[in-house]
Amino acid sequence: MLYPITTQTRAVIDLGGIWRFKVDYDECGLNEKWFMGMLDTESVMCVPASYNDIAAMSDIRNHVGSVWYQRDVVVPQLLTGQRLVLRFGSVTHKAHVYWNGALIAEHSGGFTPFEVVLKPSDIAETNQLTVRVNNILDISTLPVGLYSESKDENGKIIRKNMPNFDFFNYAGIHRPVTLVSTPEYFIDDIILTNECSGTSAKVHYAVTISGKDGAVDADSGFSVAVDCIAEDGSLVTSANGFTGELHIENVKRWNPLKPYLYTIRVKLLKDGTLIDLYDEPYGIRTVAVKNGQFLINEKPFYFKGFGKHEDAFYTGRGFNAAQTLLDFNLMKWMGANSFRTSHYPYAEETMRLCDRLGIVVIDEVPAVGIHLNFMASLLTPAEKRDTFAEIQTKAAHETVIRELIERDKNHCCVVMWSIANEPETNDKGADAYFAPLIKRAKDLDPQKRPVTIVTLMSSLPETCRVSAMIDVLCLNRYYGWYLQSGDVKEGGKAAYTELQKWQEKFPDKPIMYTEFGADTVAGFHSLDPVMFTEEYQVAYLKANTEQFAAIKNFVGEHVWNFADFETSQNIIRVQGNKKGVFTRDRKPKMAAYFLKERWTAIPDLKEEESSQN
Repeated sequence: MLYPITTQTRAVIDLGGIWRFKVDYDECGLNEKWFMGMLDTESVMCVPASYNDIAAMSDIRNHVGSVWYQRDVVVPQLLTGQRLVLRFGSVTHKAHVYWNGALIAEHSGGFTPFEVVLKPSDIAETNQLTVRVNNILDISTLPVGLYSESKDENGKIIRKNMPNFDFFNYAGIHRPVTLVSTPEYFIDDIILTNECSGTSAKVHYAVTISGKDGAVDADSGFSVAVDCIAEDGSLVTSANGFTGELHIENVKRWNPLKPYLYTIRVKLLKDGTLIDLYDEPYGIRTVAVKNGQFLINEKPFYFKGFGKHEDAFYTGRGFNAAQTLLDFNLMKWMGANSFRTSHYPYAEETMRLCDRLGIVVIDEVPAVGIHLNFMASLLTPAEKRDTFAEIQTKAAHETVIRELIERDKNHCCVVMWSIANEPETNDKGADAYFAPLIKRAKDLDPQKRPVTIVTLMSSLPETCRVSAMIDVLCLNRYYGWYLQSGDVKEGGKAAYTELQKWQEKFPDKPIMYTEFGADTVAGFHSLDPVMFTEEYQVAYLKANTEQFAAIKNFVGEHVWNFADFETSQNIIRVQGNKKGVFTRDRKPKMAAYFLKERWTAIPDLKEEESSQN
């Protein structure tokens, strides 16, 4: 699915802004046909954004179930005769889309785009677009939720939905909604891969052309021309055909924090006349795992950065361009070069910005909570559940892997796929569950990037059932916080002991920390660096990072978290998770300066050996 852009042959109309909004407290909207006619409400809501914090009141903020959005859409006459596509960047978590009262699309999964083609007969002078959004998560969805229903003394249904994950279940129309026009015959997809040899490169391309009757082949009378254009606008090379190669001499490679983006311009022609045109930004780089190293452009790469969240005041999980750019500027200031899209795919706009800025991304599907004993064991004693006998996420898991790779396959910033965060990998059934998903990711990715599963700290070398299947060992570890609490020295020793065991078991496999951190309340200080103070966060990070240089195959460190973020209420959180190196409004804690000093001394690509201490 190509990202919507405006070209000589295409137009994009932004449908964001202020929509009518109504909460469906009794889940009666479908039966009462709220999608027919004007939505009976005085409330409005911003799109894109989470509705939770903007609505402010607890009965809306914590609502479990459906809400309704609606706006009017006028289609310009200039687009008559064009193919019209209604596209949603994401709706969290389930969407039913109505156009002039008719159901035209459904989508499950809150972090990937979907679209629907509008028929010419559907278009009126003024059109009514209505979206029913449902935020319920259960053991069949990703993320996983623990959903239950009960009745009060009056027989009213009480819905509860405890997230089986440690971040707030923001919901709404989270990413841009657009009306996209293309010609009747159009460029449907572009697949790009490359191979490099010294100063030369080959970019392999495959273009899919579609029309009103489906895919169009090379014998249809249509032709495809492909240009590779440099950043200064000059033509580098060209090729013809639905598939082919672009040969580039003196290639400029995309490197971490030193990006270079070519434009691959694809033109669809008929009898020499331009029918459609699409520009795809593309960075040429190689990625490989070899001899225990993670290689970008054949050089060992060291991940320096964070686990993050799409989380901001007011907009919640909704795409916020200013917030996103600020985050990346702060990361670059401190020498960070990478992050993981914990724990779901981030907005397409974010990925395009990472391509442009040279920020390396571990791209993660929303497979968090595949551990039915995790949140329960943290908060309330409960009988142990058999995760892989009870979980029903397989279909959703296969779908989100496909949707993510289809969306992000051409992004040079993406160097690895993470297909789960902290699943119950010690339990029987984990290997059988994940083996086909790992294969699916590898089969779907044209660039054959490494695949990982990010493991919980109870997943040890002697117990983890998935570590042999993945390409990079990505470890979430909290020695000195959840374990050895208050004793960073012992925490550092425990971290080193485990890392040594992983190194011995998998001497040719890269190892990195994808999470390590300590809750820190900004402004809390103590001469004795006790837990929750800024001094303790620095001591904790120092005690852990001191161990990394001694592990031969250690390839990176992602601190949890970039910034404080919102969670559900529970006894281990104080108005959210406070492990951020920055506050939620992006003020630095002491740890930011420690990491800046450390990371600016470590090269991104190891041209020569340097100390990691």
